[in-house]
Amino acid sequence: MVDRNDQTDVSEATKAQEALLHDVDPSLTDANDVAKALNVDPATGLSSDEAKRRLEKFGPNELASAPPVPKWKKFLAQFEDPLVYLLLAATVISTIAWFVERMNAAPGSEGGEPLPFDSIVIVLILIVNAVLGYIQEARAEQAVAALAQMTAPQTSVLRDGQVVRVNTSEVVPGDIVVLGEGDTVSADGRLLTAASLRIAEASLTGESVPVGKKPETLESAKALGDRANMVFNGTSVTQGTGRAVVTGTGMNTQVGKIADMLSQTEDEATPLQKELAHVSKILGIAVCIIAALVIVALFITEGFTGIEDVIDSLLLAVSLAVAAVPEGLAAIMTVVLALGVQRMAKHHAIVKKLSSVETLGSASVICSDKTGTLTRNEMTVERVVTPSGEVSITGTGYAPVGQMVGVDGSDVSEAVRAEVLSTLVAGTLANDGDLRENNGKWEIVGDPTEVSLIVAARKTKADKATERFTRVAEVPFTSERKRMSIIAKDNTEGGSLTVFAKGAPDVLLSFCSRIAVGNQVRPLTDGDRQDILADVERLSGEAYRTLGEAYRPLETASLAAVPGIRANAAGEVSDIAEQSDVIENDLIWTGMVGIIDPPRTEVRDSVAEARRAGIRTVMITGDHPLTAARIASDLGIIAKDGKALTGDQLDALTTDEEFDKATSEVSVYARVAPEHKLKIVSSLQRQGNIAAMTGDGVNDAPAVKTADIGVAMGITGTEVTKESAKMILADDNFSTIVAAVREGRGIFDNIRKFLRYLLSSNVGEVFTVFGGVMLAGVLGITQPESTGVTLPLLATQLLWINLLTDAAPALAMGVDPQTEDVMNRKPRKLTDHVIDRDMWIDIAFIGIIMAAVTLIGMDMHLAGGLFTDRSVDALGHEAQLTEARTMGFTILVFAQLFNALASRSSRQSAFVGLFSNKWLWGAIGLSVVLQLLVIYVPFLNGPFGTTPLSPLAWVECICLAAFVLIASEIYKAIMRAIDKARGKELSH
Repeated sequence: MVDRNDQTDVSEATKAQEALLHDVDPSLTDANDVAKALNVDPATGLSSDEAKRRLEKFGPNELASAPPVPKWKKFLAQFEDPLVYLLLAATVISTIAWFVERMNAAPGSEGGEPLPFDSIVIVLILIVNAVLGYIQEARAEQAVAALAQMTAPQTSVLRDGQVVRVNTSEVVPGDIVVLGEGDTVSADGRLLTAASLRIAEASLTGESVPVGKKPETLESAKALGDRANMVFNGTSVTQGTGRAVVTGTGMNTQVGKIADMLSQTEDEATPLQKELAHVSKILGIAVCIIAALVIVALFITEGFTGIEDVIDSLLLAVSLAVAAVPEGLAAIMTVVLALGVQRMAKHHAIVKKLSSVETLGSASVICSDKTGTLTRNEMTVERVVTPSGEVSITGTGYAPVGQMVGVDGSDVSEAVRAEVLSTLVAGTLANDGDLRENNGKWEIVGDPTEVSLIVAARKTKADKATERFTRVAEVPFTSERKRMSIIAKDNTEGGSLTVFAKGAPDVLLSFCSRIAVGNQVRPLTDGDRQDILADVERLSGEAYRTLGEAYRPLETASLAAVPGIRANAAGEVSDIAEQSDVIENDLIWTGMVGIIDPPRTEVRDSVAEARRAGIRTVMITGDHPLTAARIASDLGIIAKDGKALTGDQLDALTTDEEFDKATSEVSVYARVAPEHKLKIVSSLQRQGNIAAMTGDGVNDAPAVKTADIGVAMGITGTEVTKESAKMILADDNFSTIVAAVREGRGIFDNIRKFLRYLLSSNVGEVFTVFGGVMLAGVLGITQPESTGVTLPLLATQLLWINLLTDAAPALAMGVDPQTEDVMNRKPRKLTDHVIDRDMWIDIAFIGIIMAAVTLIGMDMHLAGGLFTDRSVDALGHEAQLTEARTMGFTILVFAQLFNALASRSSRQSAFVGLFSNKWLWGAIGLSVVLQLLVIYVPFLNGPFGTTPLSPLAWVECICLAAFVLIASEIYKAIMRAIDKARGKELSH
């Protein structure tokens, strides 16, 4: 795609293309006049030199994309997080404090630390977090790039009087594009010629049935899907041939205009991002208030006598900030989400942004396109109605696997079987499609509707009867005739000729005068006609597309010998298409087929699972209302008698209130335009839903981008839609969405677990610092003769806890096994916080207990405290303080490890499934080893203010820390009793 680095160049190229036609609508202009306006001869096309000149002037035939974000900007974007801002503020304060201390150092003294180590450590951690996030997002982008597919890498064009193949990007306005079956249209164009041309425009309009095309000038302006003399970029030819003069390339195509709509929608922050911003705001405000209160209290009680007091106050603020902010949270969140992305990739879901993982797990509505997403996009014959009965053809899609059975599952009589075979033989012979097997996969050539007849014939072995026939002439299908006839020679009966025809039943019936009943042919009565038309109406009401079949033996081996046929002097018939009136009369009606684009077999179970999870499935399609309602009913989206709202009915809803009421009640929308999809998604979001939108066609792209999470199809999805989406389904399977929802919910549960763990630990640190400063005299942290502020724990100790000993258990919680009820719960509401009131109470309770046991442990090793061990009296105050800090430091670490076990559930006992997460126990072991290192490795004692502890001190540490787990178990037991009394389910 073209980078939109210079938006002016793109818009100027588009204006230059539009100027070629002088603002003339090519669909309302004669084709030759359009070619003249584009200065091209339809007989020879552009010259190579002229094509090169136009390519330089108008630019490549590619959609303009947003300019690629430079790597350095992507890296810096990792710092756009409220938690990071809080840490940066702490870094600035710490650096200022270090600088002031150095500047005011007495001559000849060391003046404190040679470098601002606290600031350096925080910045290094932020950089590591950013690198992790950058690498994971880059990997996701690479996976998406591997899925990208160009719709038509090469195109046939007429240049210098010769048909040549050129790169699609080199097609220019004025080129004569040569179209054939299977080709993808590479640009918008005005048809010059067309022969039985039919084009599948589902990717643009949502219409599942290919549209007939003809070059005649339209009498009035038509909607996009009704411009029969125009071809559009990104659509594909299913039948016939044609030539068109290119009227627009790149951004000046209909696809380009839709792509341009995407720039008008902005990316919304995910619920998780919003919640983390909310939590960060609370933490920031809390830290500022606590720091201000402590500093004011110290100023009032002791006063500031010098610069040292100011420095101490600043360092206190830094310690509180470091204690309050879980420094490892950003890295842990990134890794947990990245692991979720990798697991989703194994389930064929490629997530482009890490934060989107959680959003899908919170989805309350999944809006899905029908064609190719809920259905197979493979037209299938399901019913065959003949004069003697009706049968079902089992199997779906293009694989010729199935059989003929009665509608009620009963056996089929020989008379009905013969009529069905005769009907399918006629439909297979009057057919331009083909079915091929390529490496075990069935592929079609031509119109999907025609190929469905071939598939049905192979399922019932009717194709065996077609092998003896050879086509000798054809009267092609046109949108005016609504029928197709061929003349075939029977190679086993002396070359006798037979007419085989198919078409719209009501039209074809008017050319029939006889009817085949069993093995007999009799005159067609008015009663027969009424019965057939009644069957047509019944099948149409069941959303089937009907095609009638008929035949007529010509009882001669020579086409020229057919009565009424005009032949030349040599006895040759060259204009049979102009003599259809002679061929297509006195036909014998055999029966008709009911064709439908069937739903994917696995989707019904997925829709049911989504419903159990409280997720509503909404179908939004451009197809016919009856077809949409039938498919939705089959999938369980709506009841059997459910209805669909159309685009026209939506337009009649003039107020947001009316529109919101409709979208809250209706789950199927048909005949909708791209702007309707946008309005539906926006309406659902206004009602508080977290909306996911799936789609594959270009027409889905704006709504896909606007949704909380857009999901594009990786196989059939267009390039524009993939670029708009936040997630791509590599297998185009709706069931993959449900698996992604399950994974997202599991990730969200685990996020709550490690947030409960990290925040309760950080609150414990804050209360420890706050309580240690305010109660310093009572606890013995300061002596009566002391001045200034003495911190109970050093900032480096708090950083060690947050970054190393806390991080490993939190990361292990991120891969905790999913609970069995993960898909039996209602989705969380948009207004629900990740950290709700109950969790905040839990966090505060554990934090207070943690701070209390930490300060008690410190008090035991300080002279003048409440619980002082008199053996410490022999030590000086500095030595006491170092040992007490080591005690508090170690108790806090072990208290948080016990807290890790308790935080896996807010209600369930920690002893339930105690050993189910082996990674957690490994993380606890790692944290213990790290704490032993920081205490017993001599060169770490200085930076971290630690000293080796005695065995008795270790017993004290572990026993005090275990109170956190004991208190948590008591709290949970009380809460379980309260929940039971209220009739609430256990919360995980």
